Amino acid sequence: MSSRKSISKAVKAVAIVAAMSELAACNMLTRMSEVGSGPQTSAISNPTQRPGYQPISMPMPQPVAPPQNANSLWRPGARAFFKDQRAKDVGDILTVAVSINDSASLTSKLDNNRSATEKAGSNTTGSNISLLGFENSLANVLPSGLNLASLANLGSTSVTQNNGKTERTESINVQMAAVITQVLPNGNLVISGRQEFRVNYEMRELSIQGIIRPEDISSSNSITSEKIAEARVYYGGRGLVSDLTQPRYGQEIFDIIFPF
Repeated sequence: MSSRKSISKAVKAVAIVAAMSELAACNMLTRMSEVGSGPQTSAISNPTQRPGYQPISMPMPQPVAPPQNANSLWRPGARAFFKDQRAKDVGDILTVAVSINDSASLTSKLDNNRSATEKAGSNTTGSNISLLGFENSLANVLPSGLNLASLANLGSTSVTQNNGKTERTESINVQMAAVITQVLPNGNLVISGRQEFRVNYEMRELSIQGIIRPEDISSSNSITSEKIAEARVYYGGRGLVSDLTQPRYGQEIFDIIFPF
């Protein structure tokens, strides 16, 4: 039974090593193909066809039929008399103003002091010493000069001081276009946008996803990032500068598995 477990563990270890080697090889081949030219921009594609894409499912209210207005050309929810120019259907484009200015500071302090003293000895009255009736036998067994009046004298002191401080500041201000990828049953819109900026040998990437209300879209067909529910904002890069600022994958693996 133990041999089977050992074989199973060995097979798992080999599979993990093989997967890591494959990922490392793919990364190496990608970087080798970009030598002398830098990272290449990705092709424009349908966001719903990307690997790992999953349609969003959210709690929906009961459907309500739109009110019927007899002898009226006005359409409820329209910003214009004849046509609403705001994005509302799958494939429509709107502008997203990403503005993130977060600042947080956390300070904590803990002081703990503890002191304890324990003493133990036999009952002494003059020269008479009583210790469960074994005082004479202990005198013959224990070394000479033993003072039974002071059998134990223990003391301990513990001092703990902890100081912690965390500061974080983030600032992103950019405008980008996003496309509507899904219309939920209650009328809310799922948007997805991505931009890539290449500067020399560095590729800067910005992507945003989330859920918005059609009412929050302004008359200029734009929306601010704080009105996006379930927002997922990614801002990063890849290329020569990112490679130089990141540790090698061997060091990352070593930091993960090394217990000290």
